[in-house]
Amino acid sequence: MHRLTVLYPPPADEAHFRDYYVSNHLPLVAKLPGLVRSNYSFDVAARGGETRYFAVFHADFESAEAMAAALGSEAGKAVSADVPNYATGGAEVIDYPLR
Repeated sequence: MHRLTVLYPPPADEAHFRDYYVSNHLPLVAKLPGLVRSNYSFDVAARGGETRYFAVFHADFESAEAMAAALGSEAGKAVSADVPNYATGGAEVIDYPLR
């Protein structure tokens, strides 16, 4: 299993982010080929201090190759192109194998 994680710093408009993310972005994500499961949270907390992130998203794929194929697909390109529509604070994307 391979996981893609997206960490979102605080946006300029939190209400717009939440609404757009749930109503527009997540339906695009659901179209990714090979997506095993995904989840997200707007309740990001840091231990021992203030968090740098407003939201977090995880997407699991069977392998790194399956993830790369999904991100390179037309659906993956649409997901990537949509990020500036809500993530005014940017997005930090990491991926890693699950053990």
